[in-house]
Amino acid sequence: MTSTDIVDLWAGSQDLPAWFVQAMAVPREEAFVEIDGRKVHYFRWGERGKPPLLLTHGFLAHARCFAFVAPFLAGDYDIIAYDLAGMGDSEIIDDCDNAKRAKGMIAVAEALDLFSGPVKPKIIAHSFGSGVALTAMEMAGERFGGLIICDLMIMRPEKLVAHFSGGGGPPGSGKSDKPNNVYADYDTARGRFVLAPPQDVQTPFLLEYMAYHSMREVEGGWSWKFDPMVFHRSENDQAQWMHAPQRIADLPHRLAIVYGENSKLFDADSAAYIGELGGGHIPMIAVPNAKHHLMLDQPLAFVTALRSVLTMWED
Repeated sequence: MTSTDIVDLWAGSQDLPAWFVQAMAVPREEAFVEIDGRKVHYFRWGERGKPPLLLTHGFLAHARCFAFVAPFLAGDYDIIAYDLAGMGDSEIIDDCDNAKRAKGMIAVAEALDLFSGPVKPKIIAHSFGSGVALTAMEMAGERFGGLIICDLMIMRPEKLVAHFSGGGGPPGSGKSDKPNNVYADYDTARGRFVLAPPQDVQTPFLLEYMAYHSMREVEGGWSWKFDPMVFHRSENDQAQWMHAPQRIADLPHRLAIVYGENSKLFDADSAAYIGELGGGHIPMIAVPNAKHHLMLDQPLAFVTALRSVLTMWED
């Protein structure tokens, strides 16, 4: 571990809580694995041979959104958290779409030997990553031990139409043909970092941690890590999101949902709607006092919710 992971730019202005410092001190591996000629960046915690977990993040985020969550699970699991293609430090895939990302998720599990043990790997995915994981479960759900969806955007049709008509949409927007801006210094770049959907967070130092690791120093200043081609995707289509609730309800594999109680993208009505579609058997846990970016609002409560599901699913 380097001091960059713990202090960086924000530690001088506030004390970091003991739980965060202790979590970041848990040993982890950081490396790349090659999938179809492209480098995929990942972290690994825990002990090989223990039940495997595969974690991934939301749109334009990166694996470090689990860097302070995974350590609390590392005593019992072999954990991989990886950057989706074109985000974080992973290379982009040509003509990348949801199906290619889902195949990539399966390939990461294969390449890192998560399928070789007696216990099938379970997936934990946030937001956009949950959509990727849902497709992976539809492709190869028999190879996985279950999926925990974390605050994927789910709304009734009339709410979804109103959401899109009002200028809303899935988290993240941009143009694939527009190069990333280069800012003269870090402070200027940091000033452009916002969450999608916008929200205040209850643990501001975690937002600073995520912001810092969303950027890189380049010639002329600082810029975003993500590749603009991630915006060249069909998942923003309203029809894709309209069908998502039924896909969840119909999934014939083990599934649970964890969401922020105050999320704008998944709420109690979303849970009720999935139940009406036939998904009443799916455990759904609301993290109190959390919005969409629940790991930045209530990280320890989020860990508790994940532990609860994983304990229920012990093989």
